[in-house]
Amino acid sequence: MAAVLTAPAASADIPGKDEIAKSDNMHHLANIPKPGPFSAVDAYGTDWAFKGKYAFAGNYNGFTVFDISRPAKPKIVSVVQCPGAQNDVSIAGDLLFLSTDRSMSDDSCQAVPKPATDKTAWEGIKIFDISDVRNPRYVKAVETKCGSHTNTLVPGKRGTAYIYVSSYSPNSTFPDCQPPHDLISIVKVPLKKPAEASVLSEPVLFPDGGNPGDGQPWPNGTSATSGCHDLTAYPDKDLMAGACMGDGVLFDIEDREKPRVVTSVRDDENFAFWHSATFNNKANKIVFTDELGGGSAATCNATIGQQKGANAIYDIVGKGDKAKLVFRSYYKIPRPNTDTENCVAHNGSLIPVKGKDIMVQAWYQGGISVWDFTDSRKPKEIGWFERGPFDDKNLILGGSWSAYYYNGYIYSSDIQKGLDVIDIRDKRTDKGKRVKLDILNAQSQPDYFD
Repeated sequence: MAAVLTAPAASADIPGKDEIAKSDNMHHLANIPKPGPFSAVDAYGTDWAFKGKYAFAGNYNGFTVFDISRPAKPKIVSVVQCPGAQNDVSIAGDLLFLSTDRSMSDDSCQAVPKPATDKTAWEGIKIFDISDVRNPRYVKAVETKCGSHTNTLVPGKRGTAYIYVSSYSPNSTFPDCQPPHDLISIVKVPLKKPAEASVLSEPVLFPDGGNPGDGQPWPNGTSATSGCHDLTAYPDKDLMAGACMGDGVLFDIEDREKPRVVTSVRDDENFAFWHSATFNNKANKIVFTDELGGGSAATCNATIGQQKGANAIYDIVGKGDKAKLVFRSYYKIPRPNTDTENCVAHNGSLIPVKGKDIMVQAWYQGGISVWDFTDSRKPKEIGWFERGPFDDKNLILGGSWSAYYYNGYIYSSDIQKGLDVIDIRDKRTDKGKRVKLDILNAQSQPDYFD
């Protein structure tokens, strides 16, 4: 059993290797290590999707299905080996969509890496039938330009789903990923006939080229925009937020086949790489994250400070096409990390407390933070959980990739340590336990109180 420490006040107080530190309201119920085929250090655990009593965890080597009907005693149901970073997951009905963002020899689950300079290399979206969670069945693959770094599921009408595919980093030597790549790919999926899924369109989102970047050295540089990293849809509001490298974007998605930019913002002073986005439930705020250092650097320290590698909270001011994004504040975890801990703002979701804006969020080796941004100008942390460095001598990629709240519990996908289940017991969040969902794709936000 790992030791449990109190909050580190300074670098000397940081928990040691394999030690756990947490706030008193965070109760660590379970840990399930990465299963055998995914146990290697370079087999990174990635994103989550949830359906009923099952959790689906992405991994660079495939995905794992967990039975979470007893959150304190989760069980592995099946393991699907299908290499191809990042293997982010989303679910619609009995279908699971898996993102492949690595050039592979073909679209099979037996493929091996192949240079992106080779026209025959493949990357994109794979589709699985998960009606039998003990034996997921591979159905179809759809190739997309520059692969699929992440995917966002947007429900359509009449049995149709749309997969908005985010990808970036084109190169003139890549036949299928040419600059400027100022687009996303939209895959249309007939849910009853998934084998007919195909790329519907490749809308250009940045006809002016987007943020050109500023060429400044680490850690002050801002990325040029050449695609999006992550898109978070709010289907019930017909809105979407885009984290697009050098730009933060608000979209209108009333027409699912033609997403339209409403407004965008830049922060060339403190944001290096716009990574992901989360609406509050009323959809009058967006939390954008800055993945300074690509998630593989130590940025939670005094050298970087509290305004870089952080969240930025924006209010949405105005309605419809007159809406603007107005900056209010930054939020970054207040605990110091060592120089062997990659730490930066990463994936999270709302805790559904009516009248409040509360979010749980992964910070890689910075751990998990539960924080309140009801007052956009004064965000505050109300709970936290972290481990000491995965390696106290070398910086090895680790920590919580995604931490999401689902049906009363926090589920964390730790890059190296596997599944963690945490129960936050706090009067400020306890009402969230009453809200039950049948499905959760964090990048397709539900309206919890409609």
